[in-house]
Amino acid sequence: MTAGRSYELTAIGRVESPLTDPGSAPKQGDEGVPDAWLVFEGDVLEGLLDIEPGDELLVLTWLDRADRDVLLVHPRGDTSRPPAGVFATRSPHRPNPIGLHRVAVVEVEGERIKVRDLEALDGTPIVDVKPVLSADLSER
Repeated sequence: MTAGRSYELTAIGRVESPLTDPGSAPKQGDEGVPDAWLVFEGDVLEGLLDIEPGDELLVLTWLDRADRDVLLVHPRGDTSRPPAGVFATRSPHRPNPIGLHRVAVVEVEGERIKVRDLEALDGTPIVDVKPVLSADLSER
């Protein structure tokens, strides 16, 4: 059993976004968020090879402003709804606050990738990026 073990993650970049206030930020990427930039560390730039405008990516972030002691939340912060376990919601507040964001690539500029549909706050650490697989899994 691995419960309670610690693992180390290293940020590979950060989000540059006009979103700075968690209280006023959209809850999901399809709720009218502004375009944002993924800015990567120099030692991982080779890993960006073949990412192009039009690609869809899964961006994993570390929600560094989340409360890690929360296990029950009111879905979408709506106190009229009954509490639910965080693992049944998309709440950022959870023991391991890993964000999962499906984004579309708008532009690639060196160590920066401009994306749409990213609801992460400015400065949020990026821990991984993966392509969204097409129906033809042999493509990547």
